[in-house]
Amino acid sequence: MQNQERARFDSLSRAYALLQAALNTCNDTTAAMARQRAELEGQIGTLNKQVAFLKENNTQALKQLQDMSVISSQQAASITKSLENIGAKDVYIMDLQKEMARKDSLNMALVMNLKGAIGDMDDKDINIKVEKGVVYIDISDKLLFKSGKYDVTDKAKTVLGKVATVLKNQPDIEFMVEGHTDNIPYKRPPLLDNWDLSVKRATSVIRILQNKYGLNPAHITAAGRSEYISVASNDTPEGRAANRRTRIVILPQLDQFFKLLEPKSSY
Repeated sequence: MQNQERARFDSLSRAYALLQAALNTCNDTTAAMARQRAELEGQIGTLNKQVAFLKENNTQALKQLQDMSVISSQQAASITKSLENIGAKDVYIMDLQKEMARKDSLNMALVMNLKGAIGDMDDKDINIKVEKGVVYIDISDKLLFKSGKYDVTDKAKTVLGKVATVLKNQPDIEFMVEGHTDNIPYKRPPLLDNWDLSVKRATSVIRILQNKYGLNPAHITAAGRSEYISVASNDTPEGRAANRRTRIVILPQLDQFFKLLEPKSSY
């Protein structure tokens, strides 16, 4: 009986540890996004103050000029139109604020869905994060490929399937798969160097996402970055292992911001 109770206690302890780790990850991600949001809001606040200052000074200047009969009615109308444009820019800034808040919320939901789908995998093998409003999924070379190869392992196919399930729930999303290597020279015909290897690893992952899990190929971009975007020093085995990775980058939907700009293009 004591053995059963002990086993049950150990099981609950492990479950508690996993939940605590997930909570800590969620808190870290939330704090990072809050800092980014605060920076953006500070910049927008500065712009709002500048707009308010210009509106106040331009209104006073216009009234003074009209009182002194220095400008014509046509010139006064032109200045008034300029002030109206400043007011329109206030609306434009508010639209940007709303769009950034919406994007922050969508990114947070996407990150949490991805982490929930992946489960309690070691962060050394797969890491999901948000930097400057962009979602990154880093998958280690050790998990995806055998040494010097570009054929995706069976274990990695399972992980990619979990990622694909989340991405398929957002059919409009576009993303790029980047292959990265360390700086050890590579040449195994038909591949000539690390450029070739990084591209082949990116396209191998894309074929799994497209052919096995049905993601829309029109929304996927393949990129080989070779050894030139390192995240650690190549002077140690651990650093080289960190640099050998495949990164899935959720591409920002810039068309949403362009639509906000189009009606305001005359300002």
